[in-house]
Amino acid sequence: MCCCIREMLLFVAVLGAFRAQQEDSPLCEMLGRPEFPLLSKKGDITIGGAFSIHSQISKPSLSFTDNPEPLTCSRINFREFRFAQTMIFAIEEINNSSSLLPNISLGYKIFDSCGSTLPSTRAIMGLINGQERILGKNCSGLSSVHAVIGASESSSTIGMLQISGIFQIPVISHFATCACLSNRKQYPSFFRTIPSDYYQSRALAKLVKHFGWTWVGTIRSDNDYGNNGMTTFITAARQEGICVEYSEAISRTDSGEQVARVVRVIRSGSARVLVAFLAQSEMNILLEEALKQNLTGLQWVGSESWITAGHLANKRYSGMLMGSLGFTIRKTKITGLQEFLLQVNPSQDAQNNLLREFWEATFDCSFKSDLHGQSHCSGSERLQDIHNPFTDVSELRISNNVYKAVYAAAHAMHSKLKCGQTGEAVNQSCVWKDHLEPKQVVRHLQDVNFTLQSGERVYFDGNGDPAATYELVNWQRNRAGDSVFVAVGSYDASLPNGKQFTMNGINITWAAESLQRPPSVCSESCLPGFRQAVIKGKPICCFSCVACAAGEISNSSNSAECSRCPLEYWSNKDHSRCVPKVIEFLSYGETMGVLLTAFSLFGASLTLVMSCLFCRFRHTPLVKASNSELSFLLLFSLTLCFLCSLTFIGRPSEWSCMLRHTAFGITFALCMSCVLAKTIAVVMAFKAKRPTNTIPQCSAPVQRTSVLGCTLLQVFVCVLWLTLAPPFPYKNTAYATERIVLECDLGSPIGFWAVLGYIGLLALLCLILAFLARKLPDNFNEAKFITFSMLIFTAVWVTFIPAYVSSPGKFTVAVEIFAILASSFGLFFCIFAPKCYILLLKPERNTKRHMMGRKQPKTQ
Repeated sequence: MCCCIREMLLFVAVLGAFRAQQEDSPLCEMLGRPEFPLLSKKGDITIGGAFSIHSQISKPSLSFTDNPEPLTCSRINFREFRFAQTMIFAIEEINNSSSLLPNISLGYKIFDSCGSTLPSTRAIMGLINGQERILGKNCSGLSSVHAVIGASESSSTIGMLQISGIFQIPVISHFATCACLSNRKQYPSFFRTIPSDYYQSRALAKLVKHFGWTWVGTIRSDNDYGNNGMTTFITAARQEGICVEYSEAISRTDSGEQVARVVRVIRSGSARVLVAFLAQSEMNILLEEALKQNLTGLQWVGSESWITAGHLANKRYSGMLMGSLGFTIRKTKITGLQEFLLQVNPSQDAQNNLLREFWEATFDCSFKSDLHGQSHCSGSERLQDIHNPFTDVSELRISNNVYKAVYAAAHAMHSKLKCGQTGEAVNQSCVWKDHLEPKQVVRHLQDVNFTLQSGERVYFDGNGDPAATYELVNWQRNRAGDSVFVAVGSYDASLPNGKQFTMNGINITWAAESLQRPPSVCSESCLPGFRQAVIKGKPICCFSCVACAAGEISNSSNSAECSRCPLEYWSNKDHSRCVPKVIEFLSYGETMGVLLTAFSLFGASLTLVMSCLFCRFRHTPLVKASNSELSFLLLFSLTLCFLCSLTFIGRPSEWSCMLRHTAFGITFALCMSCVLAKTIAVVMAFKAKRPTNTIPQCSAPVQRTSVLGCTLLQVFVCVLWLTLAPPFPYKNTAYATERIVLECDLGSPIGFWAVLGYIGLLALLCLILAFLARKLPDNFNEAKFITFSMLIFTAVWVTFIPAYVSSPGKFTVAVEIFAILASSFGLFFCIFAPKCYILLLKPERNTKRHMMGRKQPKTQ
């Protein structure tokens, strides 16, 4: 840092030597000879000013063979001239005040920075060195000014600070907004009364996001103001999900071809929103070329530099810029300023060339009588009859910043000189010494905190910046058809995020004076039910819309991802919301459930009819020969088998899950026990050697015991199953992703297969015994029919196993019910259908003779 200061001091010393000894050198030729301030007044304390009073600067030819021509500024800028006069007005107001800097007079020196770095450097050196053309022997080493107001551009201000910072001269800018100037280490003596572009750029990004514009073009001034501001905007825009199609830069020194190329880029772009971070000079150049190429239909979003520039709101540009949006600082009224401005006249200082130039440009006249085509200026023309940026005080925004800057410097000096602190505060003199060092003013500037007559509070934060508050203005037409700037919202950076940007409810005029907000997107919005898919090689804002997969939803537009529904939910048809999954189970209301219920009830009815029939013919030989006690018990068990299938139909619950499998196991065990007992009885009856054999008479208690024992064994297995791991309702989401299969979990598969295996064991024993007794001689051999029934029973349950394992969802239950019904019907028809046939259709066979008759063997 010390090396940099020494180098800068050396630069100033060398430049001073050049000015004193080599005024004809090329450097001095280009910078221009030392000049007097354009406007000045002596005082005890002097405040300097640097304004872009002229907006055009000559471009010297650098041939490297001749001395370059000096820089000359031309084309007076009425707005900047108003800024300079506002500074003079504030100083005169302070001089007439008895409460601020009493008995101290303020003077001023105002130079022209010409909106460029080199003239700004010349201006700050003129402010520091004074009007002397040589370095005297008794140089005091003090600056001729105690504070500087300006400049109007960030680049010019940075150039001034490179020199003024060495001497710690405070610079208070009214219009330099570059965020880089908030660097306190690099610019410790800089203050400003306009917020940093760091906040404006972020506010513009939030504005673009608020209106749903995700595809924008940008253009900026090719200087510190535009480059730094646009960099911050693009960074903030990306955080908000906004994409920039193109980003161009122009300078007021660019060639016409370069500006035309930029306009062609804007025209060819697909973005319908253009963010213009431009200084007024570059904006003027851009608009002229845009008119040539008939650039229309754009929604302009502007920075504070031009968004409230009155000269742009004329009919020439209003058709193109109508509907523009942008942030600017709040406007206010300065009492007495308009009257002061209207009193400006060349007669105030007849020798002042700037006043004469202003007058000639305002009234399009000349004080020289030899110019043809122009009227002669008399000096008696009335500014009251003129409406231009100088006399227009309806939008006092930047002028108010100049006003605040002068008062901030005055309050800092007031504090430094301890005015009104030794006694009574009113009309108290200041403690005045011969010299007031500028660096002392810097320390007191940091602590200023006062309120203007308008009620606005003025203070600086640790970086020398004011509070960042903006108005959102919209270009609209009034009833007279003139362009006006209407405040439609605000932005306050001091508020929490989310509350900084607010709209006040006023209707907005859009581009081309449309009532509808223009869209500006690279891709159309994805509707709910779709997600964005990035297109390879294009920005993130350019995407295709892909439908969400099954089970996923997006319930808002432009969703980046689809979210998966919870386990028990599924996406609706549009994939826009999750709905409860369809719960599937075999119900009584569906066709399959109705059919199975009908067959079950039909089978139970048949057994009841057969029981009634057996009861009716219970004294006949056929019924007696069929062991009526076991037959009635078998019919009862078959009835239960038919009815137990009903427990498998309907919504599974805890009791139904436990009942269905245990009822199935016990009833079929009872049924197989009865069949086994009948088979054993048949075999024993035909194996007896004489009718008086005691075995048949003793067989009844044995049969009852065997039936009871076999059934109780199954009951024991079922009780053990229900005790250790009973079946329970279970929502199966693995089988089908789009629905829930409500089924009964076995609890313990071992218990289920043990119950089924036990039934199979009983059936196998019946089949073996019946098969062995199938050829016993008798006119009515029941073993033969038992054999057929067991073959059907075995075939059904053998095929049941693979069908049960492979059947999906509710069809698993249907397969189990079908096996129950099929095996039950097989037993019923094979065992009882032949008996029913004889009882009803062949009663002549229902005799003891016929029952006891032996089949005659065939003879050769």
